[in-house]
Amino acid sequence: MNGERFDLFGFLAKFAPLIFLLVLMGVFAALEPRFLSPLNLFNVMRQVSIFGLLAIGMTFVILTRGIDLSVGSLLAFAGLVAAAVAKGGFESRFAVGAEAEAAGWGWPLALLAALAVGAAAGGLQGLAITKLKVPPFVVTLGGMSAFRGAALLFAGGGPVSGFDEGYRWWGQGYLGPVPVPVVIFLVLALAAHIVLRYTRFGRRVYAVGGNPEAARLSGLDVDGITLRVYVLMGLMAGLGGFVLSARLNSAEAVAGITYELTVIASVVIGGTSLFGGIGTIFGTVVGTLLIGVLLNGLVLNNVSSYVQQIIIGVIIVLAVAFDTFAKSRRRRAG
Repeated sequence: MNGERFDLFGFLAKFAPLIFLLVLMGVFAALEPRFLSPLNLFNVMRQVSIFGLLAIGMTFVILTRGIDLSVGSLLAFAGLVAAAVAKGGFESRFAVGAEAEAAGWGWPLALLAALAVGAAAGGLQGLAITKLKVPPFVVTLGGMSAFRGAALLFAGGGPVSGFDEGYRWWGQGYLGPVPVPVVIFLVLALAAHIVLRYTRFGRRVYAVGGNPEAARLSGLDVDGITLRVYVLMGLMAGLGGFVLSARLNSAEAVAGITYELTVIASVVIGGTSLFGGIGTIFGTVVGTLLIGVLLNGLVLNNVSSYVQQIIIGVIIVLAVAFDTFAKSRRRRAG
């Protein structure tokens, strides 16, 4: 009408994850009728809720041109700390029922402990990045090893299991027909969307990721914003550790292995640019669901877990390649 042609590439760049998700659901529904059953769909949502919590924090990190490879290890460490608090120490690590309730300090303190551990760990990494000027990749790679070692050392390599009903509710309970972890994920995703889109802090996160030097010259506290982003990531890892231990009724040092791969994949597939400054929480939610639907559909169709890892790896590479091409295209258009 105004002489403007429909920008197919721009449309795909914006809605490709959602389109792919819908197509994927249609394919799996045709191949396996059980896929669209309410029981299976809620199961998919429950499975991806932990990844989703971590992906919310990772979105903020990647928007600032950062990365966090330590999320799986930190989740395991925070989950063990929460479990130890809930059980009143390791002497009653396998106690159940009234014995466990008598020895423990309850789920509220356990949740606070997990959040405190996550925030402290995220703050330490943020300080190393902002004050010592060590690249985020290196800092969080070291954190991935250090927090895993801390989890093993803290619990002596063994699990902690058998929590009271109040603790388990956070991972196994329901609000109506909806699992509690799904509710937590969606509520925090909505809150994160509001923060990024409608608050001053959200605008500053985009500014830092878009051009850190320009943000600094305009008077923004780039280091302070970066630090808060890593603290937020730590908080989400702490919460994820608490919810995962509640869901499994057990916490152990090997929890969260390879989670960083799935979380980063969810964020990147959802359209958040690894170059910073571009991305949305809605896209991250779609990316998280896409990964969950893909894995669930492959399992229902008896595809080997080894093949699943190959597929996820290929999707990550393609998503980053698409992001790189889109960025260069926008640069030429500008």
